[in-house]
Amino acid sequence: MRKKLALALVLILVAGGAAAWWFDLPAHFVWTHKQDDHLTLYGNVDIRQVRLGFRVGGRIAEMLVDEGDTVKTGTLLAHLDARPYEDSVRGAEAQKASLRATLDKLVAGPRPDEIAEARAANTEQTANLLNAQQTYEREAQLRPTGSISQSVLDQATMTRDAALARKASTGDALDLMNEGTRAEDLAAARANLQVAEASLLTAKTSLDDTELRAPDDGVVLSRVREPGAILSPTDDVLVLSLNKPVVVRAYISESDLGRVHPGMTLDVASDTLPNRVYRGTVGFISPVAEFTPKSVETPDLRTDLVYRLRIIIENADLGLRQGMPVTVRVPLGEHGGNSS
Repeated sequence: MRKKLALALVLILVAGGAAAWWFDLPAHFVWTHKQDDHLTLYGNVDIRQVRLGFRVGGRIAEMLVDEGDTVKTGTLLAHLDARPYEDSVRGAEAQKASLRATLDKLVAGPRPDEIAEARAANTEQTANLLNAQQTYEREAQLRPTGSISQSVLDQATMTRDAALARKASTGDALDLMNEGTRAEDLAAARANLQVAEASLLTAKTSLDDTELRAPDDGVVLSRVREPGAILSPTDDVLVLSLNKPVVVRAYISESDLGRVHPGMTLDVASDTLPNRVYRGTVGFISPVAEFTPKSVETPDLRTDLVYRLRIIIENADLGLRQGMPVTVRVPLGEHGGNSS
């Protein structure tokens, strides 16, 4: 009799353990459970986070948000001391203005009074050359008679040659004035101006980058730096949790893979609010099989291969938080695989 009672007790304990495993462990370990009208999957909420920083280095002048603050797209979160970058912009603007003036001067060419001055200089040197030439010719006629020495003739020759050189120089200068600026000089001036304009745009971009703004709606998770800190462009300043998209990472076995497809709508519920049903859409099914993650499987299933699902929650709210375990219901039946 005692043996029968002991056997009955063992059977009760085994049955109770099996029931506890079936109804309790799936929420924590088993990654899939099938019933007649639906397939149940288990996964976790995956909310994207962004580590924010400045594209330029400098000293933090002010932090405008704190951990837990809700921000909208474009909200100013922090800014650096902008004085060095403002100085760079002013310097680039001055350089651009200088090169613009140089180009305008070359395009306009010589002024009329400059051309008149060059013409007067050439006329003067023409007269000097004529006078030097006459003096040379007179001295050359007197030298054979012995009236002048050879040194006097040599001096007249050098004076004539110098006048001839000055006349050629002023003539060339006048020709250049009349021709205007060379095309090569204009091209070089335009290129220098373009370089200055690009430098100015770069300086303005760097100045704009001294302000850190929210790339999307979200909640500030971490405030990594404080005012006064010196940063390099690779340093993190804030960590932002984005409001959208909110996705669920779940896994499905190969045998059930044909029951889901991208675009299919599913119901998702959390353990915290089991009566709050979220509408999800299958956005991605991994083409590569992987071993069942240890966080969602039993020791007996650690060698099973599964496929990862990415389910996008359409009506997400603050009830879904990063890493939260959720239950996914996949409808079965004749129309279970069709999107609604």
